[in-house]
Amino acid sequence: MLYETIQEFNDPNLIATVHFYGFWPFSVNIAGYYKLEQDTMNDMITTFDNVRNTLVSKGIPVILGEYGLLGFDKNTSVIEQGEKLKFFENLMHVLNERQITHMLWDNGQHLNRTELVWSDPELIHIMKAGWERRASTAETDLVYLKYGEEVKDVKVQLNLNGNRLSELYNGSEKLGQGKDYELAGSELTLRASLLTRLTKAGHLGQNAILSAKFSYGPDWRLKVVVYDLPQLGDTAGTVDNFAIPTLFNGNRLATMEAIYKDGSFAGPQNWTSYKEYAYTFTPDFMKNRIVITENFFNETKDGEVTLKFHFWGGDIVSYKISKSGAQVTGEAVTE
Repeated sequence: MLYETIQEFNDPNLIATVHFYGFWPFSVNIAGYYKLEQDTMNDMITTFDNVRNTLVSKGIPVILGEYGLLGFDKNTSVIEQGEKLKFFENLMHVLNERQITHMLWDNGQHLNRTELVWSDPELIHIMKAGWERRASTAETDLVYLKYGEEVKDVKVQLNLNGNRLSELYNGSEKLGQGKDYELAGSELTLRASLLTRLTKAGHLGQNAILSAKFSYGPDWRLKVVVYDLPQLGDTAGTVDNFAIPTLFNGNRLATMEAIYKDGSFAGPQNWTSYKEYAYTFTPDFMKNRIVITENFFNETKDGEVTLKFHFWGGDIVSYKISKSGAQVTGEAVTE
């Protein structure tokens, strides 16, 4: 219908515009979509195939006048950094293939307009690289090592996208292929000896950042993290002021489930057990707590709810809350 309307104007200067904020569950981190996966990719491809077939292929130029992720309206950490970078790299590729010009939407979270400084240089660099051709990424930007366990080789699948891995660095130290790492096709293996050396200090959290350099595009950073099982403490509060004391122990929170005692799903969007990041819960790493927001309690019945916190290290930690009117208590679950 839009095509027909534009044709009726008979004006060669008309350009169509669309907006795109991705597959909604991934875009806001809900329903377990905290990683870039096939549903999100299929949505991207289908959307812009439709745009191309309806308009571009018939001679009508298209500008993607706004794009981004809806979770950015709360904060840019709603989507984990590596997953975010992969999303934008893929989006640049899909748009270029379909000859669609694009404009990033920024309501202040990307560019400091006073200092003219980008808040996330990694994001800007990977998008700029995508203006010409594909940059390289990897399946993850996180290398998690469990505290106290034997360090083993770690394999990371690279998305080379037609490029080649040229060098791997730890800071200014160039690492040796065959000694510190191996590369077989697109599979990068980080040697246990390297990871042991990088984490010999033994402190929880990020111990090193490796930079993978490619024949084209920006570096891909691999964060080497030592973690242990997060510990949640008992607490009490109100629906408008409730936070769970949390020792994150080097781990990062990926998502949260909320389930009533009868097995049904608690909180907003009760078609899924997985709640929306930053809207219903927010990790506060500086204050060692997980905030459960008033938005969550506004749509939660009185009674007992089990929260399941999924961490990037692979741990799932359960926690029990009980709501009675405006009062809420919480206690750790021993499993």
